Amino acid sequence: MYNQTFFQVSDNIGWTDLGNGVSRQMLGHDDKLMMVKVKFETGAVGAMHQHPHVQVSYVESGSFELTIGDEVKILNQGDGYFVPPGILHGCVCKEAGVLIDAFTPARADFLI
Repeated sequence: MYNQTFFQVSDNIGWTDLGNGVSRQMLGHDDKLMMVKVKFETGAVGAMHQHPHVQVSYVESGSFELTIGDEVKILNQGDGYFVPPGILHGCVCKEAGVLIDAFTPARADFLI
């Protein structure tokens, strides 16, 4: 079942302020797959967390210090990362930017 249109035009989709310099824009999703944009101001933190979803992310812009498990790496525009289910991960934004995140299955908690 598809709960939205096939095309997502960024200018027509609002941003949700998550606080502390982080905002999220929902893109396409169904119950199996979800894609979101997450905008970070310099210094904003994506707190360490884990979830049962597979996540793959692309650095659209900016610079981020990513921690996945015990590994820490600086990623810049054009880089990406993969997070298996249940692995602790988070980031610190070093230069304002945007991450494009995809999750499977979709994050029902993002739709609340």
